[in-house]
Amino acid sequence: MNKNTIDASVLAKMFLAGAKNLEAKKEWINELNVFPVPDGDTGTNMTLTIMAAVAEVSQIQDVTMEKLAKAISSGSLRGARGNSGVILSQLLRGFTRSVSKHETLDTIAIAAAMEKAVETAYKAVMKPKEGTILTVAKEAAAKAMEIADETEDLQIFFEDIFTHAQNTLEKTPEMLPVLKEAGVVDSGGQGLIEVFRGAYDAYLGKEIDYNFDTPSSAATVTKITPQAEADIKFGYCTEFIIMLNEPMPEEEEHHFKEFLTSIGDSIVLVADDEIVKIHVHTNHPGQAIEKALTYGALSRMKIDNMREEHQEKLIKDAQKLAAIQAEEDRQRTPRKDVGFISVSTGDGIKAIFQDLGVDYLIEGGQTMNPSTEDMLNAIDRVNADTIYIFPNNKNIILAANQARDLTEDKKIVVIPTKTIPQGISAMISYVPEKSLAENVEAMTEGIEAVKTGQITYAVRDTRLDEKDIHQGDMMGIGDKGILAVGKEVESVALDTISQLVDSDSEIISLYYGEETSEEQAKELAEKLEELYGDCDVEVNYGGQPIYYYVISVE
Repeated sequence: MNKNTIDASVLAKMFLAGAKNLEAKKEWINELNVFPVPDGDTGTNMTLTIMAAVAEVSQIQDVTMEKLAKAISSGSLRGARGNSGVILSQLLRGFTRSVSKHETLDTIAIAAAMEKAVETAYKAVMKPKEGTILTVAKEAAAKAMEIADETEDLQIFFEDIFTHAQNTLEKTPEMLPVLKEAGVVDSGGQGLIEVFRGAYDAYLGKEIDYNFDTPSSAATVTKITPQAEADIKFGYCTEFIIMLNEPMPEEEEHHFKEFLTSIGDSIVLVADDEIVKIHVHTNHPGQAIEKALTYGALSRMKIDNMREEHQEKLIKDAQKLAAIQAEEDRQRTPRKDVGFISVSTGDGIKAIFQDLGVDYLIEGGQTMNPSTEDMLNAIDRVNADTIYIFPNNKNIILAANQARDLTEDKKIVVIPTKTIPQGISAMISYVPEKSLAENVEAMTEGIEAVKTGQITYAVRDTRLDEKDIHQGDMMGIGDKGILAVGKEVESVALDTISQLVDSDSEIISLYYGEETSEEQAKELAEKLEELYGDCDVEVNYGGQPIYYYVISVE
């Protein structure tokens, strides 16, 4: 191994290993989240983001730095979810933009790329907050720039950067009081450290299991028939090319073939001095890949589940037909001046947005943050010159902004709504006769006029906003933090609303979720009418999961 430079094949292995380590640690990273709500947490969002890039990288044939950079950047940008995922995608975008024209990377080139990564990520965030993933990335880049001229040995270079990044992460509780109160380090920073750790392990040549269990945004189950199970002994068609570190002797070819025979059948092994092409049907593709990595770097990796092949073909045919029909519908719809996209969850809330004139609803919210790709697909479906997007969650705004920046043929306006009530208020504030600037101003004023409360349960123990919170407790969450904690939904709802209502309040709106009955919601409304006689109390079916009530006070 060259200690002074890395090429595209080594960088690809480092990236995949970083992604694999992040995937393995995602649940632990989720546990570091300060807010104990049942949501699309940092570990999940960062993993979904990087896995979108892994999917692109796995399709590369004949790896070059330019191809690799394009795949990582494009995949992560479009797959980005949540604030942490978008920031990770921007770090990867900046890094790959810097390295794309190089054939090999030394300490100077890597340091410059890390600096570019940080610059790109900071630009993407409206108000960068220190003590987060941004700080860990910035300090790692600063260390790289500091020592790049001092050593050419990449192992020493990477070790020093990793150590400094780890030390920075450990200091994040001192930078953000909320982390110190909860007794955790920043979860996004920890996620970045795990990417670094995996990449460094790959550089050192450690054995890595590159068999990804790629998560998806929606669980799709392909039912495998008993007959298919019975007919196929080895379920995974596994193919790859080994780019040999050194020529493989004929005797070693036989040994490798014997190994493959021990784990599968339908084996093809073709070797020359530089590469070996492998095809095997096996139930353990990871074992074949691990063994192959002892001979060199891998390329053109492909693993197909043969038991699902027929069922997947049917699904793809149906999806293709649906896409064709959607495009035909879009072409038949006259181009409008203005369109609207909203993120929503729950049948009742979706119906409200539809009644208000929203053209396209993206399924998602706190429990699953839509990706930039989801936003782009929605934009494509709305045939309008100008499109307003309501993210309705603070963790979705960056992904919406990223989709806006990637759209060239339409004017995209992201209204930074952080809750469902804010989205509803913004939509109500729209007036067709007003200009874009006037409507943005009116929508912004509408957002500011709404106070929001959300009643849900805690998924972990923590201390936040000077409140001790235990797993299973009910929580009332306001626009700026935890307002109430208790054991009963109704009492927590009443306590939360008491902190939202003031002398100027006129309307209290309750949107009850799928875990709350209409009777329970009406009983709560009656108590509110007794307590706040000057306010009108409205009860609406929201149907949202996880949240017993979403509350709006105006």
